[in-house]
Amino acid sequence: MESEGTIFALSSGRPPAAVAVVRISGSQAGPALRALIGKVPASRRATLAEVRDPASGETLDEGLALWFPAPASATGEDVAELHIHGGRAVIAAVLNALGRLEQCRPAEAGEFTRRAFGNGKLDLTRVEGLADLIAAETDAQRRQAVRQLRGVLGTQAESWRSRLIAALAVVEAGIDFADEGDVPDDLMTGARDAVAGLRADILATLADQRRGERLREGFVVAIAGPPNAGKSSLLNRLARREVAIVSPYAGTTRDVIEVHLDLGGVPVVLLDTAGIRASDDPVEREGVRRAEARAAEADLVLWVVDATVGEGEAKAKADFGGGAATSEGPGEVPSVDAGGGVGKDRVDGAGGVWLVENKVDLARKPSSLTAGSRAKRSTLAVSALTGEGLDGLIAALERFAAEQIGGTEPALVTRERHRAALHETTAALGRALAEPVTGREEIVAEELRLAARALARLVGRVDVEDILDVIFRDFCIGK
Repeated sequence: MESEGTIFALSSGRPPAAVAVVRISGSQAGPALRALIGKVPASRRATLAEVRDPASGETLDEGLALWFPAPASATGEDVAELHIHGGRAVIAAVLNALGRLEQCRPAEAGEFTRRAFGNGKLDLTRVEGLADLIAAETDAQRRQAVRQLRGVLGTQAESWRSRLIAALAVVEAGIDFADEGDVPDDLMTGARDAVAGLRADILATLADQRRGERLREGFVVAIAGPPNAGKSSLLNRLARREVAIVSPYAGTTRDVIEVHLDLGGVPVVLLDTAGIRASDDPVEREGVRRAEARAAEADLVLWVVDATVGEGEAKAKADFGGGAATSEGPGEVPSVDAGGGVGKDRVDGAGGVWLVENKVDLARKPSSLTAGSRAKRSTLAVSALTGEGLDGLIAALERFAAEQIGGTEPALVTRERHRAALHETTAALGRALAEPVTGREEIVAEELRLAARALARLVGRVDVEDILDVIFRDFCIGK
């Protein structure tokens, strides 16, 4: 990869800090070190050095210098690092001195990693794993990102691609040497069997209920229900901070409020939505529309009702116009049956709906509103004001989210881009298998080439320039 100049950046956290790492990458990394510390240290050995301003000779700091010559470096280029004291003035002075050197310029976001990708140090799935590791908020996300950074998906994709190329070679041999006497008659049959086995393996990987994407993006739980049921108060309780405005007036929440939580190591995204009801107010109607849309896309909906209202009214709200509350068995999380009501159809999440009766502390008969005594109605009884029942709700959410995201095997596919490339691969393999055994070998070969190209795109071998900017735009400066 032909890089544009030598780049430098602060590669550690925000100052002030005990130690700051300034990284330099490119053909002028060695001369830059000589200009600042008067020498290039021994390869891969930390060396005590005095950092000076090349223009004035003034001592800027004293720290450690490291040298990683190409190609055995993180970026595949010559790389130098200065480990200096992490004060703002020290860092600014060193970066300013580097900026005045010829052919040296500040790095853009993700540029070090982009050079590593361009020089073959990382495939695209590992680059994405690094991005996910930087963004990881929970332990489960960290573990998944580390697997990707280690190249689990990339290695598997290369294995699939090798099998595919081997089958393609057999098909092309049958085309090119069909008249040769030593070419077996059943050549295409063996290739088709190999392609069928490969397609089955990839389809098995895709049949993971999108666990990888769910873990990476967070398990989405929408809090929905009629106005004044206490949805915002419940969100604040679950978030353990004031994130939503609580008001006795219906229609206070107009837009969707999003909160990220770590529940037992599983990332959960809570959505507080507008109260769902008919309204003449155009702004509130838009809030209701957004609430219904986000709830319909959520992995789970908590339908919150006011426990203080009449039992018939509460049940009507919970049933969404015809659904019936049901229990899924002893020890399992309660849910609400699909039912078929019109309102229910608009907000039913992918993982179903749980009925949550709030304000049990204000109910006329509190003893009759506990989850245990109302087991036949399958409700979760809570009080967002006092915290009653919240521990049970949180435990149920943790358990359900872990079941939905977890599994016996860690997910290989963690992004929609991965899934799209693999679907494209299996589609091409399916078309190849649909062709006759003989007479259409050229078409079969072309479909196998398309499948191989899709796998190559997955790891970044071909046609990825259009997505690189999207991937790297969220990287930190200095990575």
